[in-house]
Amino acid sequence: MATFPKSKNEIPYVIGVGSALMDIILLESEEFVTTHGITKGGMEFVAPTRADELVTLSANSVKQVPGGSACNTTIGLGQLCGKAVFVGTRGGDSLGETLDSAIASNNVTPQLEKIATPTGRVLSVITPDAERSMLTFLGAASESSPSLFTAETFKGADMVHVEGYLLFNESLIRAVLEAAKAANVPVSLDLASFTVVDSNPALVKELVRDYVTVLLANEDEARSYTGTSDESEALKILAQDAEYAVLKVGKRGSYIHAHGSTTVVAPYGTGTAVDTTGAGDLWASGFLYGLINGKSMDECGRIASMCGYEVCQVEGAHIPADKWNAIKASI
Repeated sequence: MATFPKSKNEIPYVIGVGSALMDIILLESEEFVTTHGITKGGMEFVAPTRADELVTLSANSVKQVPGGSACNTTIGLGQLCGKAVFVGTRGGDSLGETLDSAIASNNVTPQLEKIATPTGRVLSVITPDAERSMLTFLGAASESSPSLFTAETFKGADMVHVEGYLLFNESLIRAVLEAAKAANVPVSLDLASFTVVDSNPALVKELVRDYVTVLLANEDEARSYTGTSDESEALKILAQDAEYAVLKVGKRGSYIHAHGSTTVVAPYGTGTAVDTTGAGDLWASGFLYGLINGKSMDECGRIASMCGYEVCQVEGAHIPADKWNAIKASI
């Protein structure tokens, strides 16, 4: 089975690019979600006052952790690889300072542009069925400047990982992809949401074909990208546009297509999910770690499944240190 060129760095080195957000996690009942008009299982953009109001209305305490799709994946890679950088934009406020410190505490070097706009945050309301309903205020995260990204930004890296939400800002994502290409660094893209693809399918496909080496999608994203719900056919279409194509199918596992061959990855673990926040993001961490270390597709999938499973056993998108130690011991 085809493998990725093994890292030439003594310590594998990855750079993530995406929205710098603070996740505010609130465990609540189905009744709370219904009563307060929260879209169950959805993601809606809101003013910061809306999230603050909901926290005030709840009798439960909240937990704050770094968030955003690419940030979650980069933190996972920092834990596995030992050298990771996250590039984004935050506010010059106290929440931004907290976010900076929290990212650094997870073995990732934050390179966060500071601007006057408040730091972005996401209120994730988690119900007993482990479903998350997200209310997002992007804030400073939506104002990253394309001028941040040059070939020098990515020099020496093994991989640049980009979240699909950047596709909503064409000038920004083009700057990121052009800079990675100029630095001769391969790009991994997680499509992030079917709404990303639906917003401009022609642009998404153009950029994937021109710049992306690793394409990651779940069932909904793959359906939007390929126009088919047949998983085998969808994977085949994804693989026409990227050297490594991944289709994640939740509890059923995942499929990896590389250089003409498909690897079927079985799900890992039997525990009941506590919270599915970050499951796909951390799956990507494990897969990309295996890839840049030159491991087989079977092994890449196994590590990915472990990471995706373990993050579902805790609240929020951060795997505890003891579980990271167990994952690393099994690699």
